[in-house]
Amino acid sequence: MNRLIIIGTLLLVAACGGGRYDPPRNLDDACAIARERPSWMRDMERTERRWGVPVHVQMAIIHQESSFIGNARTPLRYSLGVIPMGRQSSAYGYSQAIDGTWDWYRDETGKRFARRDRFDDAVDFMGWYMNETRERNGVPLYDVRNQYLAYHQGHTGFARGSYRNKAWLLRVADRVTDRAAMYRAQLRRCRFY
Repeated sequence: MNRLIIIGTLLLVAACGGGRYDPPRNLDDACAIARERPSWMRDMERTERRWGVPVHVQMAIIHQESSFIGNARTPLRYSLGVIPMGRQSSAYGYSQAIDGTWDWYRDETGKRFARRDRFDDAVDFMGWYMNETRERNGVPLYDVRNQYLAYHQGHTGFARGSYRNKAWLLRVADRVTDRAAMYRAQLRRCRFY
């Protein structure tokens, strides 16, 4: 009887453990990602059908934001170099959505139980947010560079042009654009597309 209780407890603890948050092995090959995580591809295709955001755009932004790590967080801030003072922001998960924007998404879409560390919810969020960017800021869904800048700076910051004085961010946006083009070309060649 004790053995059954111990085994049952271990199974319960294992079931309550977190999800799979590790990234795919080869982040530079969209087809390898598709083969390793076919459910992710289905999730991104569903987002493309629902919101119109191309799969390669989703992939490039997720790569930049979280490197496909499901429980990614921003680094801790330290006082006096040793005393933890909290995180740089509330950004979390695959999409690195901050608390307020995530709550806005859940309210707008009715997805009360959506979680930032679930891939399907994260890409649906991205599709919704990029559509908001298209509606509010007039940025086409295929314009990777400006969609990324609006994603990073927020709709108001993007509208104000806050990114223009951030050379580092413009370089990052160019890298995201290049990665999206690479993913797009790869996806055209692999058997999934």
